[in-house]
Amino acid sequence: MHFLSPLLENYIQNHSENEPKLLQELTRETHLKVIQPRMITGHFQGRVLSMLSKIINAKNILEIGTYTGYSALCLAEGLQEDGTLHTIDVNEELNEMQRRYFDKSNYGSQIIQHTGNALEIIPKLDLVFDLVFIDAEKKDYPNYLEVVLKKVKKGSIILSDNVLWSGKVVEPLNPKDKATKILLDYNKNLKEDPRFETVLLPIRDGLTVCRVL
Repeated sequence: MHFLSPLLENYIQNHSENEPKLLQELTRETHLKVIQPRMITGHFQGRVLSMLSKIINAKNILEIGTYTGYSALCLAEGLQEDGTLHTIDVNEELNEMQRRYFDKSNYGSQIIQHTGNALEIIPKLDLVFDLVFIDAEKKDYPNYLEVVLKKVKKGSIILSDNVLWSGKVVEPLNPKDKATKILLDYNKNLKEDPRFETVLLPIRDGLTVCRVL
């Protein structure tokens, strides 16, 4: 489902900050070498992530779901000089590609990669995060949220990606479609949870911004 016409999408992109050259290179290589390149964050959403990170001026950022590293590089643009970004992914085959682009950026020494199950890795991180970006297995979104809540503080921001799920959240639910059912419940719970102030933005495939109260 397209939420905006291609014409409007182009207009929005053309009137937002330009995509950095390094991220253009990463996009090209992702499309050439990696399965499901549509999973990459992309120009407009990447600039949104960068802007949010800069507004927050984060000391510590947590990303769940690295893919080829595009969103991590965008989020890192708002890090404090002594800040860190911890990014977690289950696919070790992408580690080298991620690292190569991280090290080409100005934030290579601040980006720390983790490979494995985020639900096992996060409890071991002895940090409090100002900004969290959840963009991994949809079936685990509720579990990610609960483990992340032990690592944030009042005022921290939690971002959840793909919450519109290609528009399936407003279509008749297929009883066999477990991912959509989980996202429907997740979105409802975020709205009703008194621990958060929540707004769902119709950016790309849906981006929810939650502020911890």
